[in-house]
Amino acid sequence: MALVPVKEGSSMTYQYPVLTPTNYPVWAVKVKTIMDAHGIWETVEPRALGEEPDPKKAKQALAFLFQAIPEDMVLQMAGYTDPKQVWDGLKTRYLGVDRVRTARLATLKRELEGLRMKEGESVDSFVTKLTGLASKARSLGHELEEGDLVKRLLDSMPKSFLQIVASIEQCFELDSMLLDEAVGRLKAYEERLKGIEKSEDTQGSLLLVSEDKSHGCKHCGGGSSNRDDLGRGRGRGRGFVKGRDGSERYRDKSHVKCYKCGEMGHYNNECPKWEKKKEELNLNQVEVDDEPTLL
Repeated sequence: MALVPVKEGSSMTYQYPVLTPTNYPVWAVKVKTIMDAHGIWETVEPRALGEEPDPKKAKQALAFLFQAIPEDMVLQMAGYTDPKQVWDGLKTRYLGVDRVRTARLATLKRELEGLRMKEGESVDSFVTKLTGLASKARSLGHELEEGDLVKRLLDSMPKSFLQIVASIEQCFELDSMLLDEAVGRLKAYEERLKGIEKSEDTQGSLLLVSEDKSHGCKHCGGGSSNRDDLGRGRGRGRGFVKGRDGSERYRDKSHVKCYKCGEMGHYNNECPKWEKKKEELNLNQVEVDDEPTLL
């Protein structure tokens, strides 16, 4: 940016503030102050109706304004010879822009107030959304203090972060806390939650495997062991099992294979062929025991 000396022989200088699509309110204040310091603001305002400004000062004011606006706008206003015409033209044009800026800023504020982190969403992802909205608001002239961002971040956390949020609010001064510090503490808590969830999942998987092994039958290759089924079916018969809620239900044994006879549909201790074979063996044993007596 070019430097504008206040007066000859003075070491104090000013920078030309350049007009942008979003900085008109601040730009107008700066330009008015610098032109007043140069003694040329009187060529713009205040001026009595019909009063003609000093020609030399008018040329200086016009040159200053053309230096402080974009090049494409200089071409649009090249036909103006009065600095007041340039100033009023800019004011009329950017008055509508200022209204749009105000409406956009109000929308951004509502988005910031309604922004909430969802369960399962990462802290990094949410902070990116929050800082993005804050940057847009800053570009429209609304500066958010660091403490305001920290409070907005903590207020937006889900229930799973309630413990760490309460600790931060009780142990630290939020007005003086930096956003990066708050984010770091939340991320550390997030990693701890992930570790706990992973440990619980691992323990749950091991418990399921242990239960499967304890109920497996090495003889029939599937279902529960005969001893376990016998104990569970007590009181109603071997075909019934008791559920976790205490109710009894009939067990389907169509998939059960007897390892004694090789047939499906019953357990080895229910095998009819084995019972028949035992009876035959007992009869033969009785006959053998009775032979010496007869002799």
